[in-house]
Amino acid sequence: MKEITRISVADARPKVQNQTALLVCAYADEAKFNNARLDGAISLASLKARADTLPKGTELIFYCG
Repeated sequence: MKEITRISVADARPKVQNQTALLVCAYADEAKFNNARLDGAISLASLKARADTLPKGTELIFYCG
C-alpha cells in the first residue's frame, strides 16, 4: 500500500480532467456527498461498489468539503 500524500487542487484537477485519477468525496452520507459534490467526483458508496472493477494502481483522490 502506498503512503497517503496530500496534493493541491492545482495538481488534482488535471488528473481528474484527464481521467488518470478518480475523485472521491470521502463522506459516507449521500446527503453530505450531494452538498459537497465537485464536478467529476463520485461518492464513497459508488467507489465501494466499483472497487473490484477498478484497475490496480488507479490513483484515488479523496476530499471532504
